[in-house]
Amino acid sequence: MLAIVKQAGLLALLAPSLLVAALPRVEVPWKRDGISGRDSSHFSEVSDIHLRDSTCKNAARTRSCWSNGYSVSTDMDLKWPTTGVTRTYTLTITNVTNFAPDGFGRPMMLINNQYPGPVITADWGDTLSITVINQLENNGTSIHWHGLRQLHSNQMDGTNGLTECPIAPGQTKTYTFQATQYGTSWYHSHYSVQYAEGIVGTIQINGPATANYDIDLGPLPITDWFHTPAFTVNAAALHAGGPPTSDNILVNGSMTSSSGGAYAKTTLTPGKKHLLRIVNTGINQFLHVSLDSHPFTVIAADFVPIVPYTTTSIVLGVGQRYDVIINANNTVANYWLRVGTGGGQCDGPNANAANIRSIFSYVGAPAGNPNSSGITLPTGCGDETNVVPYVKTNVPSQLPKKLGLTFSQTAAKNNLVQWLINSTAILIDWEKPTLQYVIDGNTSFPATDNVYTVGAGWQYWMIQAAADDPPLPHPIHLHGHDFYVLGQGSGQWGGDVSTLSLTNPIRRDTATLPANGYLILAFESDNPGAWLMHCHIPFHISAGLGLQFLERESEILGSIGSLDDFKNGCKSWDTYENSITAFDMGDSGLKRRSEPMSMLIDAPRS
Repeated sequence: MLAIVKQAGLLALLAPSLLVAALPRVEVPWKRDGISGRDSSHFSEVSDIHLRDSTCKNAARTRSCWSNGYSVSTDMDLKWPTTGVTRTYTLTITNVTNFAPDGFGRPMMLINNQYPGPVITADWGDTLSITVINQLENNGTSIHWHGLRQLHSNQMDGTNGLTECPIAPGQTKTYTFQATQYGTSWYHSHYSVQYAEGIVGTIQINGPATANYDIDLGPLPITDWFHTPAFTVNAAALHAGGPPTSDNILVNGSMTSSSGGAYAKTTLTPGKKHLLRIVNTGINQFLHVSLDSHPFTVIAADFVPIVPYTTTSIVLGVGQRYDVIINANNTVANYWLRVGTGGGQCDGPNANAANIRSIFSYVGAPAGNPNSSGITLPTGCGDETNVVPYVKTNVPSQLPKKLGLTFSQTAAKNNLVQWLINSTAILIDWEKPTLQYVIDGNTSFPATDNVYTVGAGWQYWMIQAAADDPPLPHPIHLHGHDFYVLGQGSGQWGGDVSTLSLTNPIRRDTATLPANGYLILAFESDNPGAWLMHCHIPFHISAGLGLQFLERESEILGSIGSLDDFKNGCKSWDTYENSITAFDMGDSGLKRRSEPMSMLIDAPRS
């Protein structure tokens, strides 16, 4: 059993203009035990929180409140509402021969014939039941619900090769899980660079907030965009000496180009504060975002509510999200939202990087494009550094285990690119996911599955990039957990644990490993399952940059319930895969397509 200390966020840390409904400071030691550490009888503060929050309702001037004993001070690791409400969605995935988000027509894969896919919306504590129908011609698929914890529902994580077999063409899978967190995220295919072809959408889980606002504008997805099909780009990237050049950046699925297109438009109500949920649903690029004459008050990073801070721009790595508040207290007019990249030196070039914008228009503003001026956007590929979790955690000190990242390009294999973790590039088997090994009681995993078995307790890992690796950063994402960022920097970590950030460190589910640098993470082993940790740049995980934690293996089957759907899905996939002569995944298996060999573009198995 591990003792750590949590306390409610202190409103004294907030600027007076950002004060939300006051909650007394709580500083009570507590302990975790058992499979999830969620037994409220262990936590003396829980009943007190319930009494204080039971009559506190979420409204424009009380956004810190929620209902029924839950507020922004509630620790989502310890408790969450169970509403009894099930939100149902159907996502049908199809091929489209010509779609033009920025005016340039190209084949795409769409969800419900739209791009981005529909927003998945629920309240904190709801159950989501999402049926995915695969009507693709030659591709399997799977849908991952980025950042959602999947507590006791590992088989719903949507990671083919780990938690399921791919959904075969013509087949259906229903994902069912509870939203134990709140905030903003996205969902996407975890089958190759498929999400870069259009299989992507956003997630909005309504809940409390650390600052007040009047209007929720919903998610704003932003992504770099390729006019060449992403499968073709990926096949070339597996043999290239540097990152590919993207053609554009889309804001909410739209942008202008030499082929036409249009700017996305968002409406602001004068005198009101607006919540905007910004998501990097991208492929290869870091994104810097600002709104002319309107600073951002940042209140959440990924699914973690934070102490609010104000800034003129934010930077997002692939997979990261920020909830920001925009105060529409300026002149009634149209304003540019500006988006820039890392600058091409750390994240790959973008052919239209100087012209990426969308329009934010006040009600009552004249028609036409803005003539506003704004800041010069920063460049670079780092993370926001002002992220202070509102619910505080002190992490025990321990020396992390090392994960060494190295780069390989093999001339004998047509300059095949691989990213290796502890000398191994991940390469999974779609026909035998990790959960099948667990069902079989088989612990003889192939070395290329990159399985790291972890038991109960705190886990500490240091990812160290080699000095002679290509100077590229990597947005590292962990499934099934948030993690704490204990250290992050350039060069080699010196090994001194006294330098680690242990007092309420940054917490999120996606953080950047700096180019040729290190990233030190900690998380608690409280969620039995097979969980992928990987670089979220599809070209990098395609080339092997990933591993999986097999967490509390003996408890997995008792935790996740029936696996009938898992078994039936694998049976359907086996039939499909075995129907293709000389079937070859082509890369890591976590990021690629399956097609008859006559349709494959040069993509050797990595």
